Amino acid sequence: MKEYIETGSPDETEQAGAYLAKQLAACRSGQMWFICLYGDLGAGKTAFVRGFAGALSPGSRVKSPTYTIVHEYRAGKVPVFHFDLYRLEDCEDGLEEIGFDEYVSGGHCIIEWSEYLPVLPPDVISVRIRKTGEGSRQIEMEY
Repeated sequence: MKEYIETGSPDETEQAGAYLAKQLAACRSGQMWFICLYGDLGAGKTAFVRGFAGALSPGSRVKSPTYTIVHEYRAGKVPVFHFDLYRLEDCEDGLEEIGFDEYVSGGHCIIEWSEYLPVLPPDVISVRIRKTGEGSRQIEMEY
């Protein structure tokens, strides 16, 4: 399924993330999700994750994991692992060092800068965020 959402503010981009979480809970219940986020710097990827993780892990404080590579949100039934691969020089070795495979099998993964991944697992959920104005975005979700 492919959907497009237009947003006019960071709050609306967060709402789009929460919407995707609810859609996946309805149509892919019982599965681990691997969500690849695509978009330029400042496109709103972290705002999207705030909504997504907030819907699945209520009360979690979501911020960009740029310097830590991954943040874990464990307040819900299934953990949410939020990755930012922007600063990872050697993605394959870096992911091996942090035990990426265990994250993938242990919870829902949502990955900023996923184009740096050397290999994608099957059944990837893609989210492309494009700036269309100062605060507006077009979000394409394929799941």
